[in-house]
Formats: sequence, structure tokens, C-alpha cells
Amino acid sequence: MTSTGRTTDAPAPPGAAALSRTLLKVCGATAPGDIEAAAAAGADCVGLWHGVPGGPRELDRDTFAALAAATRSAGLLPVLVTFLADTGELVELARRTGVGWIQLHAYQPPAVVRALRAALPEEVGIVKVLHVTPGGGGCVERPLIGAYERAGTDLFLLDTATEDGRIGSTGHTLDPADVLALLPRLTRPFLLAGGLDPANRPAYEEVVRHPGFRGTDVDTAARDRATGAFGIPEIAALARAWRTPLLPTAVPSS
Repeated sequence: MTSTGRTTDAPAPPGAAALSRTLLKVCGATAPGDIEAAAAAGADCVGLWHGVPGGPRELDRDTFAALAAATRSAGLLPVLVTFLADTGELVELARRTGVGWIQLHAYQPPAVVRALRAALPEEVGIVKVLHVTPGGGGCVERPLIGAYERAGTDLFLLDTATEDGRIGSTGHTLDPADVLALLPRLTRPFLLAGGLDPANRPAYEEVVRHPGFRGTDVDTAARDRATGAFGIPEIAALARAWRTPLLPTAVPSS
């Protein structure tokens, strides 16, 4: 790390070694058509929800397994997105379905990460979400970031926690200043989430240029507004907007 706390030699996250470009993860697939759209539009990872009580994209075990297989067959990385903290259940599900990452999206403690890392093969990545409150920049997990890293977290995901307690696919954006204030605490790479779309991409230029930035995680903006399913034009627009840093603004000569 540099003296500013920026990651200079963060490894590529497990499960994505073959992906050389900035990652685009689309989250909340519920049908084979979502997988087809994600593959056709150039996404890299597909989030599949299981163990998210009351979640609008929640899948039963059989549907989850079928969509994970379809995601792998399409050449994309299936990601288990979950609030579960039962490591035995998570390990069994990962082994059964062949997911590439387990994304711990609730407030699972570092002990869960440690147990998963001990039980899972190295190529299965462990992603821990860090919840940032809009408007104040507070992060619930801030005191535990070091413990999560020592326990075996491979990748962090920065997302929004609303004032009324909602987490995951809230559509609320993160203040880039709040993100930048948190990054010196991280020695692992990170994905960015929280109300991202092509239009707000310029506001995050400094975040995108951070050495630890590995890509974005998007739900709402990846969907066709009429159908609610993943849309090829919508995902393609996200890929174009978020994979390439913006060119510096030209300074007029005097």
C-alpha cells in the first residue's frame, strides 16, 4: 500500500482470474432470459439471490442451482448473494451449484468469513458487503474491516444502507466523497454498488481510477423498465459507461 492507504498490489479476486477487464456484475437474475441478456450485453458476473428473506429476487434452491448452471454455461460467473450466516448451509450450496463467489450481503461477522475460507477451495471467492449510510458516510462494518480481511475476505462490495435499515438493491446512490473516505481502510480490492447508472458515472471518476477498483454491481439500471427483466441495451450501456475511465478534460492553451 502507499502512504495514502491506496492498494497498489491487490490480487485479482478468486473466481475471476480469467477476466482481464473491469468487472460488471448484474444482480438479481430470476429467469434464463436474464442470463441470456447478461451474456449478450457483455456482463461478467450474475448475482443470484438465495437466503434473502422477503427479497423480490429470492430463489428457491432448485431454481438457484438451475440458474447457476445456466450462468456457467453462458461463460459468466455465478454469484450467491445471501443474508445467510450458516456456514454449513453455505458451503453445501456452493459445492452443489458451483458458484464462483459467495457474497455476504448482510451483517455476517468475520467468523463466518473465516469458516467459509477454511472450508471452500481457493478458487471460490468470498465477497463481503460494506454498508455505507447516504448523507453521513458512516459504515457499519468500519471497525471490523481489518478483521474481515484477516479472516479471508477476497473482495469488498461498497453498497448503501438506508436510514430505515434497508440494504441491497435500494436504488440509493453513494456519495463519491464517502466512498473515497472509506477506501484508505481497505487492503483488498472492491466493487462499487448503490444506484449506479450510465448517467452518474462521471461523478465517480476518482473512485474508478483507484487502484483497488475492480468494477460495479448493478440491479435496477440493468433492467428494462417495462418488463423488469434484464435488458440488453441497458446492460450494454452500463458496460460502456463503467469499464473505461473518462478521458481527462483538455486544458485550453493560454
